[in-house]
Amino acid sequence: MENQLLDGPAIDRTLKRMAHEIVERNPKVKDIVLIGIRTRGINLSQRLADKIGLIEGSQVPVESLDISFYRDDLSYKYDSKMPKVQPPHFEQDLTGKVVVLVDDVLYTGRTIRAGLDAILSQARPAKIQLAILVDRGHRELPIRADFVGKNLPTSKTEKIAVRLEEVDGSEEVVIIRDR
Repeated sequence: MENQLLDGPAIDRTLKRMAHEIVERNPKVKDIVLIGIRTRGINLSQRLADKIGLIEGSQVPVESLDISFYRDDLSYKYDSKMPKVQPPHFEQDLTGKVVVLVDDVLYTGRTIRAGLDAILSQARPAKIQLAILVDRGHRELPIRADFVGKNLPTSKTEKIAVRLEEVDGSEEVVIIRDR
């Protein structure tokens, strides 16, 4: 059973607010680099960059990150055939920059930990901040988002699905409950 929590216009309003918060906390926009975690984090980071560009009149760079190489649970997810994964490569020099790591849902914190490991293996940013569309709770690691679109407390049996037009052909955030 699915219940819609955010529709397309609500997601857009949420991202506008988050873009304003990022600019307020980081007035030197030229020092910001947004890094989206594959898959939906990439699309969200591009949308945030576009909104920051409208606010500030200058575009911030966007990078993408596949954190598979840094997961601590690959052996649990893939029995015998491990996927071929590569270390990250960033077009921008992240040294001294304010990196805003962007993802769709924050749950246990393991994906974000892997993202931090990936970034820090390649560069030494001035600071790393975290922007999350949905924080659903249930952290296993001491990780907290700096910019949160929506806090949606859930039970461990529930799931949050973020659907974006670019990836899924629809625009919504839903909670999925077992019957």
